[in-house]
Order: sequence, then structure tokens, then C-alpha cells
Amino acid sequence: MQSKVELIFQKENIGLGKRKQASARVFLVPGDGNLIINKISGDKYLQYNDNYLNSVWAPLEKLSLEKSFDIIVLVKGGGLTGQAEAIKLGIARLLCKMDKKNRPILKPWGFLTRDSRIKERKKYGLRKARKAPQYSKR
Repeated sequence: MQSKVELIFQKENIGLGKRKQASARVFLVPGDGNLIINKISGDKYLQYNDNYLNSVWAPLEKLSLEKSFDIIVLVKGGGLTGQAEAIKLGIARLLCKMDKKNRPILKPWGFLTRDSRIKERKKYGLRKARKAPQYSKR
């Protein structure tokens, strides 16, 4: 028989969120509102930045569930902003997977929308994606 811990980290219990290059796998565990990102306290990992922390907790706050779950996240790639947004999307998707009634509440707030903007590729003849070399008329 599988232990309780193994049941939590199953494929069915994952909320996957992506943003730019960041990819987050989110697990919700019944608890008292702790955030753990890559085995580090969430506050410390997100550098005590209120914007990032509020973004991560927003889906649970809209459903009034912030003190009923612990959030465990495995995140990689990108910077802190992209990672925070990826975690937010992963939490929202997992909440919808757990209870279908959460979807109509989270959808109007935009928590279930994947931000598809990614870095534009560099073009030949240019310095960056759009920056051209300086033009000289004479």
C-alpha cells in the first residue's frame, strides 16, 4: 500500500503552470497555509516581495481557502516574476481539477488564462529581435 506522501505527489494531483521560460509543478496538501518552493520557504524564495506573494496566494484568497491548504511547488526556469505567475496558474488549475465549482469563480479573474507571450527570436541583420544597427544617411 502507498503512503500518504506518495499519494499527494501523483500525476493526477499536479497543477502545471507555465509563463515565459518558467515551469511550475504545484501540489496542494491539506494544512494551515504554508508555501514551500523548491524545499525553501516561499517568503524567502520570492525574496519577501509582496507582489509575488500576493500573486501566488490570489487564487486561494478568491475562494477563501488560504488557511486550509499547504502549497508545495517545484519550479524551474525563468526569473522570479515568471515563476510566480507560473505558480499562480498551477494553483488555479489544480483547484479547478479538485472541484469543478471553482472554475466559474476563477475564470473571470483571469487565473486560468495562460500568458502566451514569450521572447521573440533574433532576426539576422539586426542586433536583437527588433533593434537595427544605427542608420547613417551620409
